[in-house]
Amino acid sequence: MTPRRAAPLALAAALLAGAATTACEQGESTVQVKPDDRQIAEAVLAAPESRRAAAGVLGYGSDGRVTTLREGSNELLCLADDPESEGFQVTCYHRDLEPFMARGRELRRQGMEGEAVDSVRFAEIESGELAYPDHPAALFTLAGKSAPEDPSAGEPPAESQRLTVLYVRGATAEQLGLPAKPSGGVPWLMAQGRPDAHVMISSP
Repeated sequence: MTPRRAAPLALAAALLAGAATTACEQGESTVQVKPDDRQIAEAVLAAPESRRAAAGVLGYGSDGRVTTLREGSNELLCLADDPESEGFQVTCYHRDLEPFMARGRELRRQGMEGEAVDSVRFAEIESGELAYPDHPAALFTLAGKSAPEDPSAGEPPAESQRLTVLYVRGATAEQLGLPAKPSGGVPWLMAQGRPDAHVMISSP
């Protein structure tokens, strides 16, 4: 698995195409998994502060597989930091994106990689087999070199970066009035015309 990096575009390439792939799930875990309460406190840091308390949280069990740590009661689902990846990265996204994300994790457990994963998922979306939202849906990522010392304080780790993504199914740059590639730090549309078209919004 490619090591994590804090640069937003690198995160986008790894996360948005991979949809939360985990090294733990590709074999037996040999890394100590953090306690559930620690995973939860870290994971929700990616979410807007007003959405954290009610967000659901996915994390890692003793076998290294993704499991539900907290059900939550709002529209966000957060994914804890992968214990087998370098650096620190947590992500929260709209619950309606979870079938798409979960399918990506499943295909990678089967050994599939890169464009092959998207080809399968897009075909399944087109056929109606895989649920995918017709409405815009947000995703928030927080990444840095290391985890925060005290995540319960609600502060992100030092020198971390945020990436906000808004999925707009099948959108084109012309429809949204946005550039189709990075342009002077303004929001831009990635993967235009595809089911997973998304607006990229980075910030310090």
